Amino acid sequence: MLSDWLYIGLFILIAAALPAAAIIVAGLLGPHKPNSIKNQTYECGIETVGETWVQFKAQYYIFALVFLVFDVETVFLYPWAVAFGQLTLYGVLEATLFILILAGGLLYAWRKGALEWV
Repeated sequence: MLSDWLYIGLFILIAAALPAAAIIVAGLLGPHKPNSIKNQTYECGIETVGETWVQFKAQYYIFALVFLVFDVETVFLYPWAVAFGQLTLYGVLEATLFILILAGGLLYAWRKGALEWV
């Protein structure tokens, strides 16, 4: 029983050590010569004029997140579509329930105005 927990502990230790090691190595090997030109905000090769902190509408991000959620969820429909002829009644009902949940989420986002591009 203890050996099972040992593998989990080693996995957690390695999962924490690898990203930490990458960050430490990048910090040690990276260039350390900052100057005023390197510290300026860079935006597509155009020099910034005025204040660089610009507020964007959160609506654009919400629209993108809703699109991403529904785009990724359609990937889960692909296996059902491929194996539709081999599915049992339970599989068809599960796919129908999944589509109904997605439709409910779409209806919710629509009513909240998340799909309005204004």
